[in-house]
Amino acid sequence: MGNRKLLDIGYQRTCDCKPSHLNCLTAKEWLKCQIGVWQFYYEKRDIRDKKLHPAVFPIALAARVISLFTHRGELVVDPFVGSGTTLVAARDLDRNAVGFDLQEKYIRLCEERLRQLSLNTTSKQLAIQDDARNIPDYFEEETISLIFTSPPYANLLNRPRQNKSRRGDLRKNEQFMKIEQYSQDARDLGTMGLEEYINAMGDIFENLLPLLRPKAHCVINVADMWWENRRVTIHIALVEELRRRGYELRNIIIWDRTNIVNRIGIFGWPSNYITMGTTFEYLLDFWRPLQ
Repeated sequence: MGNRKLLDIGYQRTCDCKPSHLNCLTAKEWLKCQIGVWQFYYEKRDIRDKKLHPAVFPIALAARVISLFTHRGELVVDPFVGSGTTLVAARDLDRNAVGFDLQEKYIRLCEERLRQLSLNTTSKQLAIQDDARNIPDYFEEETISLIFTSPPYANLLNRPRQNKSRRGDLRKNEQFMKIEQYSQDARDLGTMGLEEYINAMGDIFENLLPLLRPKAHCVINVADMWWENRRVTIHIALVEELRRRGYELRNIIIWDRTNIVNRIGIFGWPSNYITMGTTFEYLLDFWRPLQ
């Protein structure tokens, strides 16, 4: 490794669960997670303003994943932390967590959200401005219990927004024809075409694999996209790439977003059937297999 910057952060369980247990959940709580289609609602603490961040997800989603795949005191890492939702959920659940992002404005947003939360936990949550490619400099091997992230979806946002999923006059809102990309930094995965994006994701996650404990999970929230009337299957490309890099796919969960999407436009009617990407996304659940 180059310049090591090892963090002073906990990664051991602080609960009394049996060693063989995957998490701290009760059987009833576990059952709710076992259904393969999940829905969530936003709460007041959630960020919905796209001027603050162009792609957000509910705290409840991060909390479900963190609860399912970690114990109290263990370490969660988000390589593309964005607005900091993963860190907020980790604070709520008393998990140690570190999030990384290229953009200083998002790190400031993370820190502001964390300042608004209670400090009555023994865990620590950190937001660090750095490239996800440098994450191995910060951790010892086999210390991370969960990687959870919602990465940029290639160059999906790096074009003028057409708002085709909205109806009528709602299309021409304040987002219409705006480019809502995170940045134009050449290192930003959101500026890349699909092939370059998938290869970069493979490099990043291959370097993260030794940091995961054996059988620890890596959950990636991703959506497909439509480009020039063709479906670009980002989720399939990611599954194939991460398998090639040493991960094992365990589950594909559907995040059903229909309960939080209002007044969906008619897309493709009457001759071209297209499933609306705004109504569902994928949660790709991998783990580090035993060698």
